[in-house]
Amino acid sequence: MSLKIFWAGDSTVKENTILSFPQTGIGQVFKLFLKPEVRVFNYAQNGRSTKSFIEEGRLELIEQQIKEGDFLFIQFGHNDEKIQDDSRYTTPYGTFQENLKKFVDVARNVGAYPVIITPLYRRLFNDDHKTLIDDTHLEYPDAMKEFAVRENVPLIDLCTLSRQLIEEAGYGETFNWFMHFDAGVYANYPEGQVDNTHLQYLGAVKFATIIAKELHKLGGIYAELLIDPEDNLEDPRLLID
Repeated sequence: MSLKIFWAGDSTVKENTILSFPQTGIGQVFKLFLKPEVRVFNYAQNGRSTKSFIEEGRLELIEQQIKEGDFLFIQFGHNDEKIQDDSRYTTPYGTFQENLKKFVDVARNVGAYPVIITPLYRRLFNDDHKTLIDDTHLEYPDAMKEFAVRENVPLIDLCTLSRQLIEEAGYGETFNWFMHFDAGVYANYPEGQVDNTHLQYLGAVKFATIIAKELHKLGGIYAELLIDPEDNLEDPRLLID
């Protein structure tokens, strides 16, 4: 019997098409790390918060398909923080956590396994070009951590770990991870792009590696999703440079 992973999230984990190439979501490349019998159903979409994802019926679509033994990866934060947009904004320790509970319940009600993933850190360097600005996602990552402890849900702190990896790699190297390129390089972006949030393929693989490593650390059913975890997850540079 094949296992299924359902992704609920925003553009940083979305499955892209040629229409947005070279933009690549973390969920899009995550199948590289999975055993052949694990299938991925990615419902993440650009610009969605927990609120808009639910109100558009996307969580309901997952609820109709998810079964016992499946996994629900829940990654939000980028758009819940947009206070100027009532269709997306949630309060971190209020409606945001309430919505996270709805996602978790969808999984647990059928015997599936929810996993909370904090948002990818934005590539926003300070003037020193060595460190990133603080609190790029405000209180939302901490609200996710508090919720995960309270509800006993496994959590992968992509926010903290991606910040560490971006700073370690440095200002210049990480241009190639995010949507930074000159005019005339890609037909979809004739004027070029300067985007410190969305990823190219290399960046998506780098950050998907973090998630895979953390699943391996969780062990048990989570580690069993992965193909050859001990051989391939020691250092992301072993996968792609």
